[in-house]
Amino acid sequence: MFTGIVEELGQVVAVDPLPQAARLAFRGALVTQDAKHGDSIAVNGVCLTVVAVEGDVFTVDVMKETLDRSSLGALESGSPVNLERAVRADQRLGGHIVQGHVDGTGVIVRREPDEHWEVVTISLPADLARYVVHKGSITVDGVSLTVASVSAEEFTVSLIPTTLALTTLGSKVAGDPVNLEADVIAKYVEKLVVR
Repeated sequence: MFTGIVEELGQVVAVDPLPQAARLAFRGALVTQDAKHGDSIAVNGVCLTVVAVEGDVFTVDVMKETLDRSSLGALESGSPVNLERAVRADQRLGGHIVQGHVDGTGVIVRREPDEHWEVVTISLPADLARYVVHKGSITVDGVSLTVASVSAEEFTVSLIPTTLALTTLGSKVAGDPVNLEADVIAKYVEKLVVR
């Protein structure tokens, strides 16, 4: 489980394609301080299992399903990535409950800068629209955000200077894909109500 509070802006070190998978290596001095084989680290909001750690670089194996359902398949060596270690039970839950199980991808539609923040509009896949509500939580590339407005096709979030400076969302441009994870509570409520 994660909080959606990005700990570090890391970088892709290597992308090694494999049959029906890929082996990816990421540099992150903070997240590797206590990382070991088997730990979970969210990369752009995708929960991945550490298979090796060497210095400040950790390696993961990513299956084709994950590459197809997320934006991880488009990563290249040098790409910036949002990194977050799994939450410990004794930590504050600063964002919201995030599983790192990406529901789909959206695309940055437009950015509207303001003096103190930036409003970003993101396309909303039809199958996720029912889970996104005004003032609700959504995870975009692993960042816990509050939905400022929502329609059937898109939603907006307001990004504060800290988010713009310390996550990949500060450098994304119109047309860039982003990973989306809807609030898991909405999915459980839907299943209970449908029964």
